[in-house]
Amino acid sequence: MQQTIRFAPLLVAVLLAGCSATPSSNLQAQPTPIQPTPGSVLMPVAVAPVEPVVVAVNAQTAGDASAFIDAGAYARLSGGDQADAATAQINALNFGRPGAPRNWGKTGATSGSVTVGPYVQVNNTSCRNFTHVVTIAGAAFTKQGTACKDATGGWTVAG
Repeated sequence: MQQTIRFAPLLVAVLLAGCSATPSSNLQAQPTPIQPTPGSVLMPVAVAPVEPVVVAVNAQTAGDASAFIDAGAYARLSGGDQADAATAQINALNFGRPGAPRNWGKTGATSGSVTVGPYVQVNNTSCRNFTHVVTIAGAAFTKQGTACKDATGGWTVAG
């Protein structure tokens, strides 16, 4: 018992030495890699490639795209062109990268392109600037605006 009491101050001094107020220079602030325990087996995991998601939106799903397109150009578009323009507009707003145009119109003299900006929050609502250019027989019609997502997930032109 007396030997334990003699070594108690030494034990306290050793324990307190580990609580130094200044950090040791040989310690690094890096995470320790996880080491496998004996008997554990690390197997590689095969990950299947992910295909990009392309959402096809028909005119009924996309709604009326006339608010996103110059009125003079929209009146001259066929029903199929209106559906293609609506699909491109909605896909650009939902999934488009800022500044990357989404083109529509594969044949004929009618085509278009939708370019969106980054998402911004306006009064707790997600909005994006957009530019929709429609080309009909060589004439370009441009509409710029800001579209905001409503509570149902649809997009409406602000202002």
